Amino acid sequence: MVLRNTVVQLARQELGVREKTGNNDGARVATYLATVQLKPGQPWCAAFISFIFKQANLTKPRTGWSPDLFPASRLTKLCSPANLAGIYFSEYKRIAHVGLIKAKKGDWLTLVEGNTNVAGSRDGDGVYMKVRHIKTINKIADWITERRGGP
Repeated sequence: MVLRNTVVQLARQELGVREKTGNNDGARVATYLATVQLKPGQPWCAAFISFIFKQANLTKPRTGWSPDLFPASRLTKLCSPANLAGIYFSEYKRIAHVGLIKAKKGDWLTLVEGNTNVAGSRDGDGVYMKVRHIKTINKIADWITERRGGP
């Protein structure tokens, strides 16, 4: 549980980061993108997650593509702190946004999300804490628990 709390705390420390001009830019956003070798201006919700895990000295995940954060070997039904919540967008026919679970209360999850905004967009302007209903979450992934033979 200590590692999970560390990951959540690292994510919380990023709250308030904002893009410089609203175009997936700015010094801190560039740092997130560089974690997964993406060029400036790219969507960065998954890169943000990879950055947080790297800060916690974890070797995985490392991806800038949110669907890659939800392989079958990492899926769980547990809404534990530091697990990842994948949000499905029907217009893309895939998970197109990801947040890090801070807490669960009843049917509601508190998430720390990069590249979102007050409205909960998948292409926002910063790092925010969002509250989302469990029914809006498509998949949950656990990158903390070691799995035999898994990634």
